[in-house]
Amino acid sequence: MDFTYTARQRELRARAASLTATIMKYEGDCEESNGLSAAVHAELRRAVLDHGLQAINMPTEWGGAGLSILEQVIVQEQLGRLTGALWDVVWRPANALRACTPQQRERYLLPGIRGERRDCVAVTEPAAGSDPQAIETTAVRDGDHYVINGEKWFVTVGDVADYIVLLATVDGRPTTFLVDKDLPGVQITRVPRYTHTFVYEHPEMVFTDVRVAADCQLGEIGQGYDLIRDWFVEERLMIGARTVGAAERATELAAEHARTRVQFGSPIVNFQLVQAMLADNVVDVTTNRLLVHQVAWEADRGVDRKTLHAKAAMAKLSASEAAGRAVDRAVQIFGGRGYMRENPVERLSRELRVDRIWEGTSEVQRLIVGNEIAKRGTSAVLAAPGM
Repeated sequence: MDFTYTARQRELRARAASLTATIMKYEGDCEESNGLSAAVHAELRRAVLDHGLQAINMPTEWGGAGLSILEQVIVQEQLGRLTGALWDVVWRPANALRACTPQQRERYLLPGIRGERRDCVAVTEPAAGSDPQAIETTAVRDGDHYVINGEKWFVTVGDVADYIVLLATVDGRPTTFLVDKDLPGVQITRVPRYTHTFVYEHPEMVFTDVRVAADCQLGEIGQGYDLIRDWFVEERLMIGARTVGAAERATELAAEHARTRVQFGSPIVNFQLVQAMLADNVVDVTTNRLLVHQVAWEADRGVDRKTLHAKAAMAKLSASEAAGRAVDRAVQIFGGRGYMRENPVERLSRELRVDRIWEGTSEVQRLIVGNEIAKRGTSAVLAAPGM
C-alpha cells in the first residue's frame, strides 16, 4: 500500500487550501450578519471558478471539475476548516442530477455547474425524518403535468436555491421531481433559527397544488429512494471529510493557544492534562482521516453498493462523533476564550453538532452498519480492501 499523495492530489489539496483561505476572510462577517452580502457571494463565486473547484462531483465534459470520490474528499477536508458552513458557497450539485435527461441537463444541471443556478434537496417532512419512506408529499398525474402537494422541512439552501430536487410519491411509488421555486403554490412558510450560524438557511416549505410539467420528473417512477440513497452515501462521505478538517483546525488552534497561554508560570501545553487532550485530538483526526480516505478510495474502485452504503455510514458516524469530541476539548483548552463567538472553536462547537443529525443521525448510521452485519456478516465491513 502507498499512502503518499500523488502530485495531482498534492496540487489539488493546495488549491483547495488556497480557496479556503480566500473564503475564511469572511467568517466574521458571516457570524455577525447571519450570512453574506450579495457582493461577497459574487466575489466568492469568481474565486471558486478561478480555483477550478466548481461542481467537483460532475464530469469535465459538463463543465464540472470531474474529481474522483477520493479527490472530492481531499477538497472537502480543506473546506471543512471553515466556520459558518462557508464550505457550502463552493457549490456541488446533488449527484441525483446525474439522472437528468439531456433537456433537463441543459435547463437545470449545466447552469448549476457554472454557478448560475442553485439546487436544494427536499426530503424531510414533519412526520418523515429518519424514515424517508414515511413521506406524505404526493404527485398526481394530470394530463401532461403532475400536481404536487405536501410539506418539507430543513430544506438546506432553500432560501437561495431557485429549484428543488423534491421527493414525492406517485401512486405510492417514491419519485423525484425538479421543481422551480418560483412556481405558483411553492411557499416558504418559516425560516427557523438554529444553534449554528450557516451561510444559507434551512426553511420549511409548503407545496400547494403545484403544477410541474411531466418532463420535470427526475429518473423513473419508483426510483426516488435509490436516487436519494445515492445522494446520502456521497454526502455522508463528504461530511466525514469536512468534520476531519474542522477537527484538525480546532486542534491546531488549541495547540497554538496552549503554547502561548501561561498559567502558574508555565505555558499550559506543558501540563499533562492539556497534553492528553491534544493527544486525543490528534488520534481522532488522524484515524478518521485514514478511514474516510479508505472508504473514498474503495468507492472509486467500485465496491458494491450495499457495502459502500454501510462503509459511508461508518465513516460519517466515526468522523462526526470524533470531531465533536475534538472541538469540545479545544474549547476546554481555550477556557473562557473558547466560549466567545469571535473564536473559531466556539463556532465549530455549535456547527459540528448537526453533523451527527443531518444526512442520517448517528443512530441511523449504527443501524445501517448493524443491518449489514446481520444480513451479510462482518466480512463486508471489517475485511481489508480487496480481501
